[in-house]
Amino acid sequence: MTPELLEKDPENRLLARGPRFRLPAEMLRDNALAVSGLLNPEIGGASVFPYQPAGLWEELAFGDGFTVQSYVPSQGKDLYRRSMYTFWKRTVPPAQMLTFDAPDREKCTVRRTVTNTPLQALVLLNDPTYLESSRVLAERVLHEAGRDPAKRASLAFELATARTPGKQELAVLERLAKQQMATYTKDRKAAESLLKTGKSPVDSNLDPAELAAWTTVTSAILNLDETVTKE
Repeated sequence: MTPELLEKDPENRLLARGPRFRLPAEMLRDNALAVSGLLNPEIGGASVFPYQPAGLWEELAFGDGFTVQSYVPSQGKDLYRRSMYTFWKRTVPPAQMLTFDAPDREKCTVRRTVTNTPLQALVLLNDPTYLESSRVLAERVLHEAGRDPAKRASLAFELATARTPGKQELAVLERLAKQQMATYTKDRKAAESLLKTGKSPVDSNLDPAELAAWTTVTSAILNLDETVTKE
């Protein structure tokens, strides 16, 4: 809060300020999908089954006499529905949501706890939803921002944070893109392996090394504290 805002709106009637907190579990996923353009905005309908680690349900399966004992991921646009439509099994809640403090729905919750753990960073960096969102965002940036690395980085940053990057931030992102481009140019298999994450089709018109490099850049942007925090 600045002195100017405090003087203009001392009682916060204009909502000039508010609490700062990490987005809730559902919004974290939806935000990444929305920024990339993958989010399916349809309203209503049956529950869906987004990505989750294989074998979780099977660990607590009770035999053929019970329903929903094995997890079968959804296909097509259902993979990208808003998180409120995710099928919820109380004995095995969605792992990604639990990691980000979503309640297990075994009991009523007045207020969610808010934690900050290394596992959360691992999810944001490695979960298929976030890697796929990074790759699709990178495709969007490569198509819309031309060949200039600065324009690419600026577009990705603005889409994720709703502001333009500063000079130092832009320099870091450009340096990261250059480093990753060198890495994936030498290791094409690593680039192709990264791009295989997720079910959405990869744009075959783009150079795999270049797309992988910018996927790493957009992943870094989606992992920024400013991206995952309600400012």
